Amino acid sequence: MTVDVLNESGVEVDVAGLTSLCRFVMRRMRLHPQTEMTLRLVDTDTIAVLNEQWMGKKGPTDVLSFPMDELTPGDDDEDRGEAGYLGDIALCPQIAEQQAPAAGHERDDEMALLTVHGMLHLLGYDHAEPEEHAEMFGIQGRLLLEWADPALREP
Repeated sequence: MTVDVLNESGVEVDVAGLTSLCRFVMRRMRLHPQTEMTLRLVDTDTIAVLNEQWMGKKGPTDVLSFPMDELTPGDDDEDRGEAGYLGDIALCPQIAEQQAPAAGHERDDEMALLTVHGMLHLLGYDHAEPEEHAEMFGIQGRLLLEWADPALREP
């Protein structure tokens, strides 16, 4: 699994930790071992431009996902789906820093949450309808709990 984390945000972040988290989610979602993706950490101005350009919304946001090959999770350990490029995520650490206190955790925890959230969007999950919201946020919560347990992490 190839994960590129590009820090263009101007703030110090745990790039290695975010890379590991992305690989963890890819394994847990049973993606093909040759799946690739990019997580781009950007500043507030850049995320605002992307938000307006792609979502038609003014101002900065926390995370944006850009799926590429429309990959989906594998059914089991034998079926890991097709190899391909999962997509790109743009995440703004400055916005994560602003949101973290309201959520009752630190910036890095908010960035982990946003990374998982963005990856689920890359996999086709959405939260527009109540059923979709329950499914996506259920998976997101489970993945974050598993990530928090070092015994469940694979190298």
